[in-house]
Amino acid sequence: MRNSTRSDVDPFIVMDVMEAARRAEEAGRHIIHMEVGQPSTAAPAGARQALATAMESGSLGYTVALGIPELRARIAQLYGDWYDVDLDPSRVVVTSGSSGAFLLAFTALFDAGDKVGIGAPGYPSYRQILKAMSVEPVMLETAAENRYQPVPSDFVGKGLDGLMVASPANPSGTMLGKDDLGALIDAAQAENTAFISDEIYHGIEYEAKAVTALEHSDDVYVINSFSKYFSMTGWRVGWMVVPPEHVRRIERLAQNMFICAPHASQIAALGALDCKEELDANLQVYTRNRQLMIEGLPKAGFDRIAPPDGAFYVYADVSHITDDSRAFCAEILEKAGVAVTPGLDFDPDRGAGTLRFSYARSTADIEEGLRRLTEFMANR
Repeated sequence: MRNSTRSDVDPFIVMDVMEAARRAEEAGRHIIHMEVGQPSTAAPAGARQALATAMESGSLGYTVALGIPELRARIAQLYGDWYDVDLDPSRVVVTSGSSGAFLLAFTALFDAGDKVGIGAPGYPSYRQILKAMSVEPVMLETAAENRYQPVPSDFVGKGLDGLMVASPANPSGTMLGKDDLGALIDAAQAENTAFISDEIYHGIEYEAKAVTALEHSDDVYVINSFSKYFSMTGWRVGWMVVPPEHVRRIERLAQNMFICAPHASQIAALGALDCKEELDANLQVYTRNRQLMIEGLPKAGFDRIAPPDGAFYVYADVSHITDDSRAFCAEILEKAGVAVTPGLDFDPDRGAGTLRFSYARSTADIEEGLRRLTEFMANR
């Protein structure tokens, strides 16, 4: 049967690493997972209890396309609590994870052949989703001195129809300050470039609070998720905030593309929003793990790193060790029993010399992973 050219996208390499790790575990090996950005903790107790109660009291079916009103209102309240932003709940759209939000946003904003700038290194699915929609991803090679975040000079004058920015970023964990984020938004709007802010790692910050694009402008798309801070990856529920005049357009798309986000997940997400104490306890684990990584990776031989501002990743330059990060990751998995992600996932041009380490798992796993990495590098 024929295939479309739009479906000819690259694999999400971290998923291939996960599969290799699964096969190793199936063969009886114990693998330390530093490849995937997935919390080891379950959804918070309040989320699980909310769903259990809902399942006892009635059936769960379709909801309205934009999400249950109580959840949209509670998400809007979060912007007041976290950022002192007064947000109209009507602008909040509940989605099937942040991936569903990307699909809706890209469909609403871009036509086939449009160009969207993405900072490299950056989350690989941005460019693959865009390619699958016949939109051209334009990789913006960010600089280490700019902490792997784009600056206006990276895209001004390139005729971009859109700009995708993430703070905290994946894979670097770096964040944009209020002035830097504002400068990007202003430059994009001056170029008539749609601005999309990926904020799914908000809540996982260490020394300063992350800034939302909504603090600077209402004429942006903001995407977030319950996957990371709220520890609900498999529940597939997220949200986005759009300008008021875009709500109905997004609603029509959501009605036809998804009908709605899963009702069960929406109920659980509403419960999760009131679990601050438990979620902040998770953050303390990431804080401890971050310190272990900052101290332990250089001792193991991965000494070209920078402390992440947020998220739960360390991006390491290993170009002095290898020019094939994918083969290097396979060697680490085979000989050390530690799964890590090659930088090629995030930067097709420079990623052969970088690795991403995730520290989202338990502290015991991070300690054991660092021990194994140290032993592996000493004997390599």
